[in-house]
Amino acid sequence: MKIYTLHKEQELPITIDEAWKFFSAASNLSKITPPEMKFVIRTKLEGGPIYSGMKIEYTVRPLLGIPMHWVTEILKVNAPISFTDTQTKGPYTLWEHTHRFERIPGGVRMTDDVKYALPLGVLGSIMRELVVKQKLEKIFEFREKTLINLFGEYKTH
Repeated sequence: MKIYTLHKEQELPITIDEAWKFFSAASNLSKITPPEMKFVIRTKLEGGPIYSGMKIEYTVRPLLGIPMHWVTEILKVNAPISFTDTQTKGPYTLWEHTHRFERIPGGVRMTDDVKYALPLGVLGSIMRELVVKQKLEKIFEFREKTLINLFGEYKTH
């Protein structure tokens, strides 16, 4: 199984506590997902913070408008520094996403590290090059722009 990685960083002009409050609320995931993916949370969320062992079910349409059932589980929570989620059901053979938050002058640096693998061996590798890699980049580009609209642009000090 070929494992791929994706690394993204973004600085925001908010406190680490504000970042944690936003990103650890599963209900906010739909706000930072491109609308064309028709992302819908199926789990009844109680509005509290995430916790280790929490499972969240979604429907998402990542390709050609075809609905996919996706289930993630929160593996580790180290508030307000980091949390990791993993896909337990969905399109990937492996999906592990670690979110980190670090105080910086005037804001917070948010880091995302994703490890993922696709099914179907060589065909999965070809699909990654033709579709998946670009789709993931577009999702994170949308998220970056949305976060700037929500929180403002970070100014270096």
